[in-house]
Amino acid sequence: MSASGGTKAIVAALGANLAIAVSKFVAFAFSGSSSMLAEGVHSLADSGNQALLLVGGKKAQREATPQHPFGYGRERYIYAFLVSIILFSVGGMFALYEGYQKILHPHELDNWYWPVGVLVFAIIAESLSFRTAIKESNALRGNKSWKDFIRHAKAPELPVVLLEDLGALVGLVLALGGVGLALLTGDGVWDGIGTLLIGILLILIAVVLALETKSLLLGEAAGAEEVAKIEKALVDGDTVTGIIHMRTLHLGPEELLVAAKVAVQHDDTAAEVATAINAAEARVRESVPIARVIYLEPDIYNEVEAAKGPDTEATPGGPVQTADH
Repeated sequence: MSASGGTKAIVAALGANLAIAVSKFVAFAFSGSSSMLAEGVHSLADSGNQALLLVGGKKAQREATPQHPFGYGRERYIYAFLVSIILFSVGGMFALYEGYQKILHPHELDNWYWPVGVLVFAIIAESLSFRTAIKESNALRGNKSWKDFIRHAKAPELPVVLLEDLGALVGLVLALGGVGLALLTGDGVWDGIGTLLIGILLILIAVVLALETKSLLLGEAAGAEEVAKIEKALVDGDTVTGIIHMRTLHLGPEELLVAAKVAVQHDDTAAEVATAINAAEARVRESVPIARVIYLEPDIYNEVEAAKGPDTEATPGGPVQTADH
């Protein structure tokens, strides 16, 4: 669902940004507005970003190979990270440079109706694209706040499109404000200030996207709700009596790896344990369909060892860091 919803939002944003980019460059050619040039580059960068998200989604669908036995699901995270870099370098840094140059060398706007008309058109088009992204996100967001949805979503496409569309709308308002003040005062410096603000906005959004996609690239565990379902499904109270420890890892937005050491009775036969393990795997897949790769290790539960607490040294990457450290 997240993949199809994300694709629909990406296509809507791509179509809107291509049309808007062309109109902004035309307006820049007739008016000389630096805000329009920065916004044109912004829309062009956004169009490239959405194309990258589509490519990443396509590549992520490839079948697993002996060299990549867990598949290519993380391709979507890689391309989302590239989007943040492009938004920062192409969109944000160019806008800062153009705004700085316009403040140093201001000039009056020519044919003011071009940038104003294009900005109004762009605000309408971006609003429609933003509406599509919100609608598709609401289908997955549930009761989460928008902040939590963007921070914890495992599928990167919708958060990326949401932030891009939001940034585009705010940027258009800033551009309209800069152009409007330049026209009212006759001072082209305002156009440059508007452009600088657009650059700062794009860099802030790029930093947020980079931080979130970096976390996904490093590997995130399943959400609390999925973890609770997996734990409940693993234990049958008969042969599998408890969970000694468990690790989960997203191999992609819709693919989860589950590895657990489970407690079994000391007098169970090998056949009974094997049957219980297979049944536990089936219960987990039924409860959490994205749990596609499951490794379960049976062990004899030891109350004395359990009382010592979890073995922090067994955590991949080193000891667990507590809040006191």
